Amino acid sequence: MSAKKLTRNLRRPTAAKPFSSRALAVLLLSALALTSWTADRLWPRHMRVSTHHHRLAPKVQGRHVALPFSNEIACAEIASFDDQLEAFLRYEYLRGRDPDDASKILLTAGHGSKRANYKIFLLVENDQLTAIPRLNRMESHGLITHYELVAWTKQDLAFAQQQSRMFENAYNVPTEQKLETLPSFQLLPALADFLVFKSQTDWRVVGQSTRAPQPLTHHQAVRLASDILDVAHFYNLPLDYFLGVGAMENNYMDVNGDLTHAVWKKRADRGDIVLQRDRKRVLVSDYSIGTWQISRETLRAAHQLYLKDKRHYDELPLRLRPSRDLDVNSVNSEVLTTYAGLVLRDLLDRFGGDVDQAIGAYNGGIRNPNPAYAAGVKNVALYARRVLEHAPLPAAKSPAGALPSATVL
Repeated sequence: MSAKKLTRNLRRPTAAKPFSSRALAVLLLSALALTSWTADRLWPRHMRVSTHHHRLAPKVQGRHVALPFSNEIACAEIASFDDQLEAFLRYEYLRGRDPDDASKILLTAGHGSKRANYKIFLLVENDQLTAIPRLNRMESHGLITHYELVAWTKQDLAFAQQQSRMFENAYNVPTEQKLETLPSFQLLPALADFLVFKSQTDWRVVGQSTRAPQPLTHHQAVRLASDILDVAHFYNLPLDYFLGVGAMENNYMDVNGDLTHAVWKKRADRGDIVLQRDRKRVLVSDYSIGTWQISRETLRAAHQLYLKDKRHYDELPLRLRPSRDLDVNSVNSEVLTTYAGLVLRDLLDRFGGDVDQAIGAYNGGIRNPNPAYAAGVKNVALYARRVLEHAPLPAAKSPAGALPSATVL
């Protein structure tokens, strides 16, 4: 990405006005773009150890033998992206997993033949016998998808550290650009990146559990992001908290949960899975469904709210409109997003707009809102707001070309 593109929205301050925080953030990224041109000629010098023509001699250290691969600084490329926000999200995630190693993880920007590229590097031991097993463990745990050993000079390291600091400063400077006023052509691709990132870093996915759900594909994320924006707009929901609920429930992945949960009720409704009967009541399955983890009984209650609702549902895309007849055994994921929005809207109204109480009740119920759940949602909401408000404009895309037909501006 050229410096011209990065500075496209930079406001020219007058002599009487200081730089806005938004302009400062863009300026930092602009400076990063300019310095990245130097990187094309100076570094990094990649070395595939298995094929490199020059090998350093082994070193004996006490009783151990080391196989160095760099004359100065040893590191490894552990991730590569062509999307700035995606790269920064992964960079922060890797740094946050082990604070003691945070300073060893670096994010750089460079330029390929046609577009910008962003790479994450990890400083490692200058010993193949130690570094490679460590990198293999990271790969097996799903933290990285590939790695390549790289030999740097001290100058290379200083340059990478400078670029990393510039990224961190740019994404941490308060911005005048607020989530509520972001245009959809800018918000939609950034939100899709965020959804993919959260699904890929879900503990079940990273831990490679035998029952791990499949992370979102980019296509699925764009579609879900569009649905979330439409539903949040339709019900006038705080988008950041709505995103927080989706992250806390299932990290936006479509998989059922609480499979053994069951409730007693007076009589079975159509579609109920009856587990047990006695003289005056029945025990029915009440597992949670899909992305938003709405239980079957909550879904029935949400459908009753829908039938009584006076909003004009024809303003929603067709795929988001619930049917007048509910079949709890075959509700598609798009309509579940609508039901989740309706439930949250109803809770906000019940609690007089108290977001913490409403969010706690989404998990614990109206009589017993869960403050720990509300705190978790709030943390995700603050994080989502910070990264989305710093989202760069989509490169080489016109606003009209980036919007799906159903997205509300």
